[in-house]
Amino acid sequence: MSEPAHKSEPVRIPDHDLDDLVATVTRLVAESRKQGETLALLTDDHPSQEDDDPGDADRPEPAASPPSRAAGDPNAPSAEEPASVFILALAPKAYAEELAALTNWVHDLLMPVYGREITTGRPWCRQWQEHPEAVARLHALWLAWQQLTDVQAGLTGPSTWHRDHLDPTLLQLRTPDGPFGACTTSAARPHHRLLASPVPAGV
Repeated sequence: MSEPAHKSEPVRIPDHDLDDLVATVTRLVAESRKQGETLALLTDDHPSQEDDDPGDADRPEPAASPPSRAAGDPNAPSAEEPASVFILALAPKAYAEELAALTNWVHDLLMPVYGREITTGRPWCRQWQEHPEAVARLHALWLAWQQLTDVQAGLTGPSTWHRDHLDPTLLQLRTPDGPFGACTTSAARPHHRLLASPVPAGV
């Protein structure tokens, strides 16, 4: 009996030494905090030298998520201010910087710890940066990790991150019909390929 033309072999992400993992997590937390401080500086509407401005008392506090304003509105956010923390909404330069930081976190922490075996039933694409859905979901997962592993999140923060963020995200990304399904199911595309969109009816 002949062997099948294509056989999926499980791929195991190598285990990391615990000391290396602790050092990696510490470095990633420090980088995340530094990026948070930078973001806070970029989005600060009231620099400290202007805190004593008597007119500040009459100004309303800015909304957490201000609605978009029409062009020409003097109160509209400047081009340098990020309008959203959603990575797909960032300007090209900010997107590239955020993606680079996200990539470090995915490769240094997420996959070594939570990657498990890679099979057709649990796919993963090494070129996940080319999948917008994967980028969006992983970035949201990383943002939640930054918040819920901070000491201010309390002792249940990591458990909440696992239950409410990690497990649902991996379930969506690594399901056979998820964004990586087309990358590992055929010998004709062993490395990476997005499925073509369906042809419109009548064409």
